Amino acid sequence: MLLAEVAQATQRLADAGVPSPRTDAEELAAYLHGVKRGELHTVPDADFDARYWEAVARREAREPLQHITGRAYFRYLELQVGPGVFVPRPETESVVGWAIDAVRAMDVVEPCIVDLCTGSGAIALALAQEVPRSRVYAVELSEDALKWTRKNMEGSRVELRQGDALTAFPDLDGQVDLVVSNPPYIPLTEWEYVAPEARDHDPEMALFSGEDGLDLIRGLERTAHRLLRPGGVVVVEHADTQGGQVPWIFAEERGWADAADHPDLNNRPRFATARKALP
Repeated sequence: MLLAEVAQATQRLADAGVPSPRTDAEELAAYLHGVKRGELHTVPDADFDARYWEAVARREAREPLQHITGRAYFRYLELQVGPGVFVPRPETESVVGWAIDAVRAMDVVEPCIVDLCTGSGAIALALAQEVPRSRVYAVELSEDALKWTRKNMEGSRVELRQGDALTAFPDLDGQVDLVVSNPPYIPLTEWEYVAPEARDHDPEMALFSGEDGLDLIRGLERTAHRLLRPGGVVVVEHADTQGGQVPWIFAEERGWADAADHPDLNNRPRFATARKALP
């Protein structure tokens, strides 16, 4: 039975320190045998694919699961990912959930949304899918990441541009309803504590941002203020250790109101929001 192999693989991955050994062992088996995880029991012994153990060995060496399968799941999307692009994380789904609720509460017929540092395109594509009449724009600087972004956005209605998030979309100044970003936010001092999957495989540009991790967020605060219309909203993901710091960046004296922090599904501080003050 394939399930016996999965059990053996689960033990190997657990011994290697993989955070979710059973899930990953099942995902790899499902991927290689062309079935869903819940259908693994239907694969006959004779159909066992020996390449499974090659895939398990790669995961054992802490290569990201998503690099081995070439796909990442995010809300209702299946995205193509691999070396050169940041793999979207489940905690970012709560950021998008809050953003969708905020846009719906605005009661704007065709809301204008900008995703800064789009990476794989996960946030922009989720918003375009779940806010049907929105106009969604996304920017990414890295050419390596953009190879994946373009694949994921093919056929979508997201307008993608290559460029620096700090100077992006001057043509949209003062017109945007929602600015959202999952920027790099890991302090350089934390390098050794980062999980090997991220540290050794995600692009550094997508992970680190200065001594305290907040360099880019400080810059994005000005970008968001430039892009948003009065009353528009910004949503920025940050590390769970930065919960007390990020709302202060969106200060009243810099033209913001209602700056606040929000928890993710594990109840850890995960993203900050603020509204551009009315004149």
